[in-house]
Amino acid sequence: MPNNKLKQKVEALTRVVQQLIKELQLTTNLTQGTLTAFQLHLGEEEWNKLVEELKDKEKRQIEQEKKLDLDVE
Repeated sequence: MPNNKLKQKVEALTRVVQQLIKELQLTTNLTQGTLTAFQLHLGEEEWNKLVEELKDKEKRQIEQEKKLDLDVE
């Protein structure tokens, strides 16, 4: 009897994980579509500027985090 309950729980968890994967795939598709639409709206030159700004911002943030790590020790 306990083996049957365990099997039911595993099957239920399997269904939940499968549903989560489907939702994640839908979210990924929506995100990619939105990003593509944004790229087309901005145009290539403006898009490249934005990407560079984001890279610079991320680089500064990483450097700031390294400084904070060094200050703690």
